[in-house]
Amino acid sequence: MRIIYLHQYFNTPVMEGSTRSYEMARRLVERGHVVEMVTTLRDQDKSREKQWFQTVEDRITVHWLPLSYSNKMSYRERINSFFQFAWKASLKAASLQGDLIFATSTPLTIALPAVYAARKKKLPLVFEVRDLWPELPIAIGALKNPAARLAAKKLELFAYKNSTAIVALSPGMKEGIVKTGYPAGKVTVIPNGCDLEFFSAGKEAGPKIRQEHPWLQDRPLVIYAGTIGIINGVDYLARVAGAMQELNPEICFLVLGSGKGEQALIAEAKKQDVLEKNLFVRPGVPKQAMPAWLAAADLATSLFLDLEEMQANSANKFFDALAAGKPVAINYNGWQARHLRESGAGLVLPPDDPALSAKMIAEKIGDQTWLEQAGQAARKLAENNFEYSRLAGELEQVLLAAGSNRTIFLGGDRLEHG
Repeated sequence: MRIIYLHQYFNTPVMEGSTRSYEMARRLVERGHVVEMVTTLRDQDKSREKQWFQTVEDRITVHWLPLSYSNKMSYRERINSFFQFAWKASLKAASLQGDLIFATSTPLTIALPAVYAARKKKLPLVFEVRDLWPELPIAIGALKNPAARLAAKKLELFAYKNSTAIVALSPGMKEGIVKTGYPAGKVTVIPNGCDLEFFSAGKEAGPKIRQEHPWLQDRPLVIYAGTIGIINGVDYLARVAGAMQELNPEICFLVLGSGKGEQALIAEAKKQDVLEKNLFVRPGVPKQAMPAWLAAADLATSLFLDLEEMQANSANKFFDALAAGKPVAINYNGWQARHLRESGAGLVLPPDDPALSAKMIAEKIGDQTWLEQAGQAARKLAENNFEYSRLAGELEQVLLAAGSNRTIFLGGDRLEHG
């Protein structure tokens, strides 16, 4: 099968950010399919001409459109970037040879080139939902204009209406899709995954990376690695670090990343008087550097604002920690919290009580037996539920079913086509 794969934020392991599309695409190629990836190169090189160019990444043919983008851009600037890509990607996708269109959000505007190319080429479309839009931007107050909200809702329904099948990254996302009237039997849950081999390779690098950083050395380490978005509320970690000063000042917190929430994080860290004492903020690193940092950590975290809409998230940092065999601490409820509680692979922290969160972390980090057992449970959870090769096989079945107008049963979800 020739798959035209649209993802505005495609990353390889040498880049910073999610590599789900890379992991899925390379495994589809390994299974004999041809993948044409349509994406953006989001550098800030103003001298680069804004023209498409092509590379081959692990046998994935990637069509790159240079287009500046950053999480630090204003909401209006990001919307403009979304629509620029939607227009140019429509023409590019329609020019490629393929048997099926597979598009993954966010942003939801990816539906525009996906539907255009599918209609133009008379091909089936499979749409992947990574976040529920417009629910999330509405929940955090980023989408306040009633007309903009209505337009976003119409775009969501437009995407679903034109999709042969939908992939959701969590059970909560599936529920949200089904609430719009889309048939439940045509929605398959395929969460973010764990690259077990990739994260196993970094274990020896943990002690080395500790010694390279004088502020770390042998101190217990809690790490947050990922986007510092408004939606993540990472300044919560500064309040936890403030409370930790009285409990165990040797325990340190590291934030690796950038984003619009960085200013609030730094401000809170200064207010708590923890910056460069027991809380350290450093730029994000490429995915290939993450195994070493996770190997150095005692506890990994995934954070979001205390909003019900956030509980359906499928954050990569959660799954990377599991793959690395590290306990995970999260500050939200939902399906990930349920996995942690049932497996013993980590902690569910109270989002509104940093002092209690600090106490819970101090207690567990001081318990070597718990750290070992929770780490083993994390790795087991990754192996049994979220291994990328198995998930790629499930995605392949969805795509094959959509492309061949047949009916299959997958993971408890009945998919009907034709």
